[in-house]
Amino acid sequence: MASPSSGGSTEVLHPGFSENETGVLCPSHPGNETEGEKPFKCDQCDYSAARKSHLDKHVTKHTGEKPYMCGECGYRAAQKINLTVHMRMHTGEKPYKCDQCDYFAAHKSSLYKHRLAKHTGEKPYMCGECGYRTADRCTLSQHMRTHTGEKSYKCDQCDYSAAEKFALVQHLTKHTGEKPYMCGECGLRTAWKSTLSRHMRTHTGEKPYKCDQCDYSAAEKSTLDDHMTKHTGQKPYMCGECGYRTALRANLSRHMKTHTGGKLYKCDQCNYSAARKSALSFHVKRHTGEKLYKCDHCDYSTTQKSSFDIHLARHTGDKPYKCDQCDYSAARKSHLDLHLARHTGEKPYMCDECGYRAAHKSNLSRHMKTHTGEKPFKCDQCDYSATRKSTLYQHVEKHTGEKPYMCGECGYRTNQKSTLSIHMRSHTGERPYKCDQCDYSAAHKSSLDQHLAKHSGDKPYMCGECGYRTTHKSALSKHMRTHTGEKPYKCDQCDYSAAQKSHLDYHLTKHTGEKPYNCGECGYRTTHKSALSKHMRTHTGEKPYKCDQCDYSAAQKSNLDNHLVKHTGEKPHMCGECGFRSAGRSTLSRHMKTHTEDKTLQVWRVWIQDSYQVRLIQTYENSFR
Repeated sequence: MASPSSGGSTEVLHPGFSENETGVLCPSHPGNETEGEKPFKCDQCDYSAARKSHLDKHVTKHTGEKPYMCGECGYRAAQKINLTVHMRMHTGEKPYKCDQCDYFAAHKSSLYKHRLAKHTGEKPYMCGECGYRTADRCTLSQHMRTHTGEKSYKCDQCDYSAAEKFALVQHLTKHTGEKPYMCGECGLRTAWKSTLSRHMRTHTGEKPYKCDQCDYSAAEKSTLDDHMTKHTGQKPYMCGECGYRTALRANLSRHMKTHTGGKLYKCDQCNYSAARKSALSFHVKRHTGEKLYKCDHCDYSTTQKSSFDIHLARHTGDKPYKCDQCDYSAARKSHLDLHLARHTGEKPYMCDECGYRAAHKSNLSRHMKTHTGEKPFKCDQCDYSATRKSTLYQHVEKHTGEKPYMCGECGYRTNQKSTLSIHMRSHTGERPYKCDQCDYSAAHKSSLDQHLAKHSGDKPYMCGECGYRTTHKSALSKHMRTHTGEKPYKCDQCDYSAAQKSHLDYHLTKHTGEKPYNCGECGYRTTHKSALSKHMRTHTGEKPYKCDQCDYSAAQKSNLDNHLVKHTGEKPHMCGECGFRSAGRSTLSRHMKTHTEDKTLQVWRVWIQDSYQVRLIQTYENSFR
């Protein structure tokens, strides 16, 4: 068998043997050497080895000597075999061939892993904590650190430590600042050639990693590994705190931070910190203003390739992410992930405050802000703040006034494409959200969610003042304002304020006079789509709101709500003047006028009586003149 360093031969790996990345037989695989025998001792520390070559390699750690240098990139190595293996990165040489397929590898260890993964499927090493299995003992050792938290690789220039050696090597480049590899297309520099190779694929579009079960291909092996779990369904990584399972260790590491609250990545220009390195990198670009990715179709530019790809899909209409259980497709993987949760019904994230469950951590994080009142997204032009970034974007456009998306049917304009898509359903009649328990369908997901509560009967939110119960916290918040009198929505053109945003929106049309919604039957125009929908029922006779206790139906939900109290007898609205109770707020409003009208009548009676007395006196005086 030829040596890997011979450069010209092609070897077939004999079953049962493996080598590490330097070509030396790895003792991590069963049967390589006699267990326990380590006759070669280091005279500078307590290290011992089973082979002299291992001791020689270890000694270089004390001396720091690296006599072998690569003429292509300046890489230096302590051993000639390491340089030989490194040179294959430049030459593309792959001397190790699989005897069962046409796979070639640059390293014997890569070929060994290939045979186990593709042909034998053997994974003899298993984690006792979560059942994870692997073909290599060293891989199992790395995996175990996710449970133990061990970080054995220490930086000698700061207090950083890492669970894996490659992470420490990447960290050390922060101290040296060395970035010898540069992209000829865009000038990006990096400390690693492998990073440059991956980066170049963003320019070439190359996707060398192919799925052997479908036509999927990826630019990075880690992305292919993510994809493969869809076929196997395997989720070997489990959280010991809450039972969350995932296919990837990186996902588990990120998940664990939800329990520890760790934000290890700090910005050196402000006090921002993040749980993920990618989040920090995104944040830093706010300081530099760097936007490398520019759209050829419009003037859009961004700091992230992922955002750029999403933007391009708006021009191309491309939806590459396909659901394997129905015909749904999406432009973003995150949207597909959200959709898949509908098939599985899995909701692993739970709120400790109220029992709310979510399929995604981001949904739970947004929900928690309803309890904490946190509004981290601040407007830089006024004192407005929001719990969601998307809500802030909508607010900011009030300052700019920009509404680039227009309806071709009625001229309605909006600042978001998704809002326009929803608006178009008022013309097309499309109702994509279907109830799986009856034949109900809705144009909006929120409407479907409200409908589903009728089947479950669940009303977890209760008013402490009057006992009113509802399925949604937002509905309870609105209801509470009937008790507190709070009107948080302020008009910026007059002193009007409202308890609900929809009321403020309706009021604002008085200033603008805009009525974008038009009835095709009679020319009726209105400021709100919901008002047009209600109006159209006067032509169609449609009564979509059905009582589930009798055969009553109504054209408007408010009429159905009023009807339902006949069955329940509930009267949550009470008059503070006389104790009168009503099932509907509008009834209470009408009742309140009886108090204000009574006071007005009393004033009129006094005025009339006084006027009559004055006329009598004047008549009496005139009779003596």
